[in-house]
Order: sequence, then structure tokens, then C-alpha cells
Amino acid sequence: MIRFFNGRTLTMAHGVTVTTDEVWTDGDKIAYVGPAPETLPAFEREIDLGGDLVMPGFKNAHAHAGMSFVRSYADDVPLQPWLFEQIFPLEAKLTPEAVYAFTKLSILEYLTSGITAGFDMYFYREAIAQAGIDCGFRTVLCGGGGSAQQLEAEYRRFNALHPLISYQLGLHSEYTSSLAEMTEAGELARTLRAPVFAHNAETAREVAECRERWGKTPTELFESLGHFDFGGGGFHCVHMTERDLEIFRDRGLWVITNPGSNAKLASGIAPLRQMRELGIRMAIGTDGPSSNNALDFFREMYLAAVLQKLHCGDAAALPSDDVLHMATVGGAQAMGLSDCDVLAPGKQADLIVIDLQRPNMQPVHNVARNLVYSGSKENVRLTMIAGRVLYENGAFFVGEPVQDIYRAVETNFTAMRAAL
Repeated sequence: MIRFFNGRTLTMAHGVTVTTDEVWTDGDKIAYVGPAPETLPAFEREIDLGGDLVMPGFKNAHAHAGMSFVRSYADDVPLQPWLFEQIFPLEAKLTPEAVYAFTKLSILEYLTSGITAGFDMYFYREAIAQAGIDCGFRTVLCGGGGSAQQLEAEYRRFNALHPLISYQLGLHSEYTSSLAEMTEAGELARTLRAPVFAHNAETAREVAECRERWGKTPTELFESLGHFDFGGGGFHCVHMTERDLEIFRDRGLWVITNPGSNAKLASGIAPLRQMRELGIRMAIGTDGPSSNNALDFFREMYLAAVLQKLHCGDAAALPSDDVLHMATVGGAQAMGLSDCDVLAPGKQADLIVIDLQRPNMQPVHNVARNLVYSGSKENVRLTMIAGRVLYENGAFFVGEPVQDIYRAVETNFTAMRAAL
């Protein structure tokens, strides 16, 4: 067992309430949360928090981790030409070995940002899963399209592969999918009684062209095809109509907002306050490291909050407590990780330690506001997943030296460029 003591605890089980409870982990589970008892058991390790904060890890509810190879390669370009003219041609040269290396690079960055799980949609999902297993990182794969047979095979395989790996049905988007693929995805969702996720209403152009093709918005089209009969949601959801929002509310769907990527690509600002007022469930994602370009959840939380205030012209829009809930509990629930949402006995030991002794976190008037408005990656002292410490005080424990991962990234990217 591992004991975290002498600090602050934010379980997120009862809102943003900070206590002085201890947290004990046993194997991959949380064993105890509460005051120190008079008699203590024997521990494998005792971590003196020294006043620092232990809390659930952040959940990156939308990402393309394998895109780390095009970080800063194709920037300052709108979404559609960025994708079709610069990204897609290079992605055509990807190999499983390359995606494996590129995903590991993103996992390193996740750990420094206190991210303990990622909802990943990218090519060569076998390689993505293996990268997660080898590094010890919790990964939820999201299907990126294909035939119903392919999606069902992946659904069954990856949901039985490893405790760190799970899978949700998905397709990349309406504009990259055929009608047959979208129809089959809806039929499969009903067969498996499973949710479906996709990029949705990321740009005004996407919505306009979808209407030209089908006479419906992407949300209306997916709804008509049965994608949302058992839940699911959309990534981005920037340009949503009133009817789109009604569908999300009535179906209990998840909006996964990506404020950093949407701002960088000038896609727009999702109407998060309106969604919140309607009771729509929300989570946060970074999107890929080529459209963001950082995998920094502190920056993402900050942007989610302040861009909404600017968008609404109201400094009270989207309070920090709500943003922190989206980044932790909301993300876990959207990804189907119901045992990773809060710190409580029996839940998975996916947690982080935040250094509150750094100048940017002092004074500690309000922990949630500090995390959202002034927190940064420098405050992440420790990241634990399934009871295993993968990052602590700047050091990584992912099964291999980080320099080997960096070299593999360079080698694979050089080979891809040569193949163009």
C-alpha cells in the first residue's frame, strides 16, 4: 500500500471540497480516504504531501496522441486546408511503428500535465493500445470509422484486451465518412447498445456543407441514423443550432470542448454557458498536438473558462468549479471510466499531486480557482495511474528512457518525410 498524508485532499466526490483526509492506495485501487486512524497498517511507501494537494487526474476526453509528429509542422492555416493539404498527405505515410513512437511521446506530455487517461482517435489503434500498455497509461480508444464489421471487431477486441485499455464506437466526422459507414455505425450502436462519438460542428463550413449534402446538421444526421440511441456525443461542438442543443440535452449526450485547438484554428468558441444552462454534460479535450500544439490541461481549463467569459461578455460565465468538474469527473464519465472519476475506496488509483508551494499557487484562498486560473504544469508533482507512479518530480517511470522515445520519434518522422 501507498499512503498520501499531511496534505490537502480534493476527492471531487462532493463537489470542490478540500479536506485534510489521507488517501491510501492498494494495488490499482484506492483503499482508504479519511482521517488518519490511531493504528496504521504497514505501507510499501509513505508520501508526505507537505501541505500539497492530492486529487483525481485530469481526463483528456478528445485527443489524437499520434499526431505529435506534426507539432509545429503545419501551423497558421484554417482547419480544412490544414487537414486536406498538409496533414492528410503526411498521415498517408504512417506506419504502426511510427504511431507507437508518436503516441509514447504524447503520453510523456500527458503525465507532466496530470492527465491520467486519454480518449484517443487515430490510425493503427493496435499500436496506440500497445503504447498505453507499455507506458502504463490508461487509454480509451475511439473508432475512427470503417465498416460495421471492423468497428465491432475492434469494440470486442479492445474492451477485452487489458485493464488499461477500453474502446468506444466512433467515426471521424460526417465529412470524412460515407453514408453507408454512418448508417452502419448507427445500426451497430443499436446492436451493441453502445454510445457513438464523432467530430461534430467544429467549423461553420462543416455544418453548411453537411446541410447541403443531407439537409441536416451533423447532429441531426447522426441522430436520424441512430448514433445517439444509447448515448455518446461530439468533439468540439462549436457551431451548434438550437435543435442540436436540444438533441444533446434530451439524449444526455456529451459535449467535449477543445478550446485551445478551436482558438488556434479560428474555428470559434463553443457556447458552453448555454450548454451548462440547458444541463448538457460537458468534458474537455486538448485535441491533437498538431492543432493545439500543447497537451497542457491547465492551459485548456484556463481557455475554457476565459474564452467563455469573453464570448458571453460576462465575467461570471462558466465558473472555475464547473471547469474543474469538466476536466476530471466529466471527462471520466464521458469516456466510460466510471471507476476513475473521483477519489473513493474501490475506485481506480488514478491520481495526481499538485505542488501548492510554488508562487503561482499562493496564497491558497480557493484551490479550484488556483488550478483553473493560475495553475500550470510546473505544479504537477506526481502522476499515478492504476496505483503505479509514472511521473514524479520531473522523472518518468514508463519502462524506458525518454531519450529512446525521442530518438524513435525522429527516426520515424524522417522516414515518413523521405517517403513523400
